[in-house]
Amino acid sequence: MNIALIAHDKKKNDLVQFATAYQYIFSKHTLFATGTTGTRISEATGLTITRFQSGPLGGDQQIGAMIAQNKMDAVFFFRDPLTSQPHEPDVTALVRLCDVYSIPLATNMGTAELLIRGLELGLIEWRNLTKENGVINE
Repeated sequence: MNIALIAHDKKKNDLVQFATAYQYIFSKHTLFATGTTGTRISEATGLTITRFQSGPLGGDQQIGAMIAQNKMDAVFFFRDPLTSQPHEPDVTALVRLCDVYSIPLATNMGTAELLIRGLELGLIEWRNLTKENGVINE
């Protein structure tokens, strides 16, 4: 599975801790992340991560493009709901694309826990069928 890891500044520590705790699961997948988040997770875990630009510089849009091309299977996006984000339109577009293409999206620790356990159990293997058949929800 192709998995995106994104976190707003005040949530980066949480995502690094989460990735460290579930490194054994993430290591079985292909990981992508926005700039600093990817660096911090890679340094903490040793996981191989393809890094894009930082979110405000287009990283969210790069991940969104992969979603639109049916090349992303899950997104862990630890959002900070209490801080205004200068690139909020990009964030909104990414969330919308996840909804359009039925990509599982975890925006907080509680949902992330359920999604990672689902990955561990193989509960989102339906994504492989979707990709193979070129099915895109419209």
